This record gives sequence, structure tokens and C-alpha cells, in this order.
Amino acid sequence: MTTPDYITLFLYLTGLAMISVVSTRRTTSQSEMFAAGRSSPWWASGLSGFMTMFSANTFVVWGGIAYELGIVAVLINTCYGIAALAVGYFVAGYWNKLGVATPAEFVRLRFGRGGLHFFTWTILLKRILGVGASLYALGILLTAIMDFNLTIAIIIFGAIVVFYTMMGGLWAVLMTDVLQFIVLTVVVFLTAVLMLQSFGGWESFSTVVPETFLSPVAGKYGWFFLLGWTIIHFFIIGAEWAFVQRFISVRNPGAAKKSAYLFGVMYLVTPLFWLLPPLLYRAQVEGANKEQAYMLAADSVLPPGIMGLMVAALFSATASMVSSQLNVFAGVLTNDFYRAVLNPWASERRLVIVGRFFTILLGVLLVIMALLVPKMGGAEKLIVSINSLLVVPLFAPTLWGLFSKRIGIREMVIVALTSFGIGLMLRFGFAVNPLISEGHRFWNFAQFLSENAKNVEVLVGVILPLLMLFGFELFKQGTDAGAANVEQWIKEQHARELGHENHGFDPFPSRMVMWSLFAMGAWMGLLGILGEEGRTVVLSFAAFLVLLGTVIRGIISRILTREQGAKRSNKGNA
Repeated sequence: MTTPDYITLFLYLTGLAMISVVSTRRTTSQSEMFAAGRSSPWWASGLSGFMTMFSANTFVVWGGIAYELGIVAVLINTCYGIAALAVGYFVAGYWNKLGVATPAEFVRLRFGRGGLHFFTWTILLKRILGVGASLYALGILLTAIMDFNLTIAIIIFGAIVVFYTMMGGLWAVLMTDVLQFIVLTVVVFLTAVLMLQSFGGWESFSTVVPETFLSPVAGKYGWFFLLGWTIIHFFIIGAEWAFVQRFISVRNPGAAKKSAYLFGVMYLVTPLFWLLPPLLYRAQVEGANKEQAYMLAADSVLPPGIMGLMVAALFSATASMVSSQLNVFAGVLTNDFYRAVLNPWASERRLVIVGRFFTILLGVLLVIMALLVPKMGGAEKLIVSINSLLVVPLFAPTLWGLFSKRIGIREMVIVALTSFGIGLMLRFGFAVNPLISEGHRFWNFAQFLSENAKNVEVLVGVILPLLMLFGFELFKQGTDAGAANVEQWIKEQHARELGHENHGFDPFPSRMVMWSLFAMGAWMGLLGILGEEGRTVVLSFAAFLVLLGTVIRGIISRILTREQGAKRSNKGNA
């Protein structure tokens, strides 16, 4: 990286710090820290959810698959969009209607304290593994282009995310996610445009790559896997606490639905653009390290200063995922364990302090896990296997419990332990067991499992738990006590929920977006003027950002003027 790149990265990190400081002023209670006071705009929650799904794994894992296998990587990521649209239609509004402060509060009501403990600690372990892998992936990408030791990179960037999440709470997470979305979108689209220009267009690309490169399925990623991947992410987006928190943080069920729809549409239309660089790079360079292919592709076309934006985008993607998980689990530990069990009379100030302590503690655990990822098989193996084997057994019972009155804590535990236990035995007990050698009586079975690992993971991790839940629904008699608790809770919260409809327009989120666009447009404009490579493209992007910021400024002014006029009119009528 050049000096302008390092300056760009420094300015970006400074911007994150400024957003955190501004957000800190709004974080005066645990409701503000962990639910944004239930006043987040739907578009901010939707973009935040979109960014929460993003991480450096997008570039390491899926960028590596795009470089190795081709267009199937795009299909894998569009599965997220289909899943998010389904969540918006069936689930998102119901989560908001519940009126709970955290998703863990629903688990406690529906499945009791035993269910809350079981779910919290198992999901916390899963997310520490998954997010740790994302932090590791970020370190891998940074070491590809910067003179950074992997361990130092993980520790430094992990500490930055922990700091702004700890200080600003969910408002900081939401606002930095929006900034990160802007940076990521601009730099990824810019890279794709420059890659296409350098290559001579799509036709030149399609004649060079292997025939299977443009197939929607390839290798171990077949149609059955894509179906299972879509179902898995329906349960992730619909029940994982980081996403549920976004549905809870908006004002009403309609806004929750719109946030999920925005998330889904973004994932239907954008994957091709941000996976173009490794796809095109494969046609130019064969035999590259697939985990570093994305960064090598970007480095080959981005002008000085803009490469710093790419590093910022990579950090943005991972920071969004890490900060979201830190915030939601710190909220659970603060609200549903510390306050509910240890100190029911804790003041709001005390709860904010405890929440920040838990944020730091969880951040340290994530950094440690990231450093251990290479010993667990690398990022791709860890991410895909964890999601395939753990997600549905853990999340399906919770989501099922939103609508069913029959299942309870016993069914939750049976489904989770049975599915995960069988999955572990088949995936790691037989398929990769060094004691099963050729000629052993289990050799054929182990070989079959190894050759069909993805299909086995979908069968055991997705189909089996759903069949078990259907069985409980059909054959279990009576109503679980937790369902009655939830119904009573909804009745008690109904009046409060109606009160959220009448909040006025909050200009804070929109102004943060506006100033972020102005700042980024101005910096890109300066880089375009001073640089020579790709000057026209860079200046065009800069002008578009400034124009978009100006449009948003005008919209804010019109809304505020209209609200002030309505207030004066109401006073006159009174």
C-alpha cells in the first residue's frame, strides 16, 4: 500500500471514532445501548442487517470459491436474499410486535430460564467460533497487502471494533454499519468497473475460463446444498439474535418487515458485482492463493489511495458482523443475566457500565478464537460446517416457538442435541477419522460421507431437525406453558407498542449518512484530482456521492419543515 492508502485508512478509522463519540451522547440507558430506544429507521436497520451478514469471510471464503469454482459463489450468496424476503413476509413483524427488549427475553418467556441458559450459551459458543473465523479472515486479507503480522492485525482491529461498540452501543453499531455500507458499496463497485475495463469486457472473460466456471452449481455445491443453504439462512436471519435485534429496534411491525425486505433485495442484486473481481482475476492469473484472490485482484487495478478504501471496506464488513454480535450478546448478559439474576435493582447508569464490561470481555474471547482458527481447519471449513450443523438445530425450535403452542424446552433440547450429535458423529466421527483406514469395515461408509460432506450436513443439520419438529407438532398433546406466557406478555405490551407509532422524525441517522457521503465524496474527489490512474471513474464516483448527499440534505430539510408546520398548525387549533 502507498502513503495515500494509509492516509485513507487512518481517516476512515477516525470517522468511526467520531461516530462512536456522537452516538455515546445518545446512549444513556440500556434501552438505547441495546435497542436504539426502539426508534431506528427501517432503512438503517435493513442496511445494518445486510452488513451484519457481510464479513471478511465474504472475500476470503466466497471470494475464494468464486476464484476456484466460478459463478456458483454468486448463487450461494443470493440464497441470503431469498431467505431474507421470506423472513420479512413471515417473521420480522412478529418479532417487533412482541415488544421485548432483547430476543433473549422472548426465549425466557417461551422456554423458561432453563431454555434461556441452554440457548444463550450454545449460541454464544457458535457465534464466538463464527465471528472469530471472520476476524481471522480479515487478518489474512490484511497480511496479503500490508506488512502486518497476522496476530498483530487481529489484535489491533479487534480492539478498534470493541472500543466503538462499547462506547456507542447499538446506535454506534447502526450508524457505523451505514458508513461501512457506503464505503463497501463504493469501493467494490469501483473495483468491478476497473476490472472489467482492464479485461476488455465480459465476452473476453467467458472465452478464457473453464466451461463449468459459469455453471450455477459446481463441485460439492449442488442444488441440494443451495436449497439447504437457503433454509439455513431463513433461520439465521429470522432467529439469530443479531438480526432479531434489528427487527426489535425499529418503531413498528411494518418497519421491521421493510428492513428485512431491503436486506433481501440487496442480497438478490449485489452479489454478482462484489464477486466480479475474483471471477475476473481467475481469467488473468491461475494458481493464486484463493483466500487472497480478492485482494490481489483489487490491488491489480485500484489507484493509490483507493486501495486504502478497499482495506477500509474489508474492515467494515468484518467490523459490522463483530460489533453486531458483541452488542447483542452484551445486551443479553446485561439484561437477562446480570439484571434478572444478580441485581434486579440496578440503575440505568450501572447497566450501561456492566454492558460495556461484557462487551470488552466478549471482545477478548473473539480475538483469542480468531488466533486459534488455523488450528481448526481454516475459515472456509469452519464457517460452512458450523452453519450447516448448528444453525437449524438451535434456531428452528425458537422460531417454531413464535407460532406453535406445543413445543417447549424439552423439545428444544431434544432437537438440538440429537441433530447436532448425529451431525458431529457423521461429519467428524466417520468421515475424517484417522482410525478408519482402507479395508476397515467402516471404510466404504466413511468414504461416502467424505465425498458427500455438504449433502450430509444439509440432511442432518436441516432436514432432520425440521422433521423432528413436525413430529412433535403432530403428536404432542396440549399447550406448553411458555406459549401462554408469551400471549399474556403481548397483551400487557400492546399499549406501549401503540405509543411507538407517534414518534416524530429523528434527523440523526439521516444526517450521519449525509455527512458520510459528503466526506467520502470529497476525499475521493481529491484522490481523483491528484492521481492519474482511473481518474475519470474515481471522479465520477465522487460526484455521485456528493450529489446523493445533497439530495438527502434536501429531503431532511423538507421533512423537518413539514413537521414544524404541522406543530404550529396544531398549536393554532388548540
